[in-house]
Amino acid sequence: MTTAAPRTRSLVLDAGGIPLSALVAEPEHTAPKAVILAIHGRGMRAAYFAGPAHPDTSLLTLAADLGYTVLAVDRPGHRASAHRLPHGQLIADQGATVHAALTDYARAHPVGAGVQLLAHSFGGKIALHLAAHWPHHPRLPLLGADINGLAQHYAPGAWEHPDDLAGGGRLNWGPLHLYPPGTFHAARTLLTPVPALESRELATWPERYRTLAARVRVPVRLTLAEHEHWWRLDTAARTALTAAFPPGLARLTTARGAGHNLSLGHAARPYHLRALAFTDDCLTHRPTPAPAAPAAPADPAATAATADPAGPVPAAAR
Repeated sequence: MTTAAPRTRSLVLDAGGIPLSALVAEPEHTAPKAVILAIHGRGMRAAYFAGPAHPDTSLLTLAADLGYTVLAVDRPGHRASAHRLPHGQLIADQGATVHAALTDYARAHPVGAGVQLLAHSFGGKIALHLAAHWPHHPRLPLLGADINGLAQHYAPGAWEHPDDLAGGGRLNWGPLHLYPPGTFHAARTLLTPVPALESRELATWPERYRTLAARVRVPVRLTLAEHEHWWRLDTAARTALTAAFPPGLARLTTARGAGHNLSLGHAARPYHLRALAFTDDCLTHRPTPAPAAPAAPADPAATAATADPAGPVPAAAR
């Protein structure tokens, strides 16, 4: 098992009073082009993106080498927040907490042109919710979303497997030769208990996917592994994945030679490079805000005529 590169450091963010642990990797000697907010899947933690078995699988170091900051958070109910949120949070609440942590990070660090979401599996549900309900923030515009290991309809029987290495073997991994030596030993250090609330919304996900996708207004790249078994992926199901988004916003790709845990396998680096190329594309083609119209000079006479002698209305009374 390898250790995280020296440039990758851990920190705890204040997410509205909830401590959220995270890993961050930042470019050296230059400001970041943007921040990639990386969101892990069910039963994992932020180190999923740090190349636990082989440095070539690390999103954090690769993205930092290419000029991006990566902020990989431990989702609410995991690691530092587990004692505050022993049952976790529902999807919408997780989105709010993760965004609060991002805002806390941005208070003291450069963020470049904005935020790109990159998420795996259950983390993709949080990313899709965030993309559909992104709060306005002048320093943190949303550029796009790159989501892998997430679809709309679960495969028959997928829910019945336990959240461990053995019980979810075929679902989580696919053929074992797709992963570097030492991956399964390293993966044991990534496993975390699954908070109970994360199972509450499984049955409603198909309809929620459709509703959230329809609200998204940024480019989305969906990636599914060649050996993906969590989801129903017949032709009709694949077509529906991108059709749920506004026209032209979403694309669907297949990661060849990969299983569900895409960022842990031999296919991790090619996938991460394509995700970063997509981020570059989102940066290049992001909408340019229209310049604000110049304010008209104030008319002193009109100002005096319309002034309220009682003074401005207090905010609480508006």
